[in-house]
Amino acid sequence: MTTAPIPSSAKWRKSTFSNPDGGSCLEVAPGFAVVPVRDSKDPSIGHLTVAAASWSALLSSLRPA
Repeated sequence: MTTAPIPSSAKWRKSTFSNPDGGSCLEVAPGFAVVPVRDSKDPSIGHLTVAAASWSALLSSLRPA
């Protein structure tokens, strides 16, 4: 994982598994060659970028069989 500039126009999307009271929230900004990921509770701290193949593998491993 690395940090990389993502345009300020990026459309961040909160995880569907996020807690409605604001706990444990993750956001991603789809539409890039890499997957930017950030903490929705404090987006000012920046984001990580994850290779699309690595992100896909992570999501696949989290899905129930």
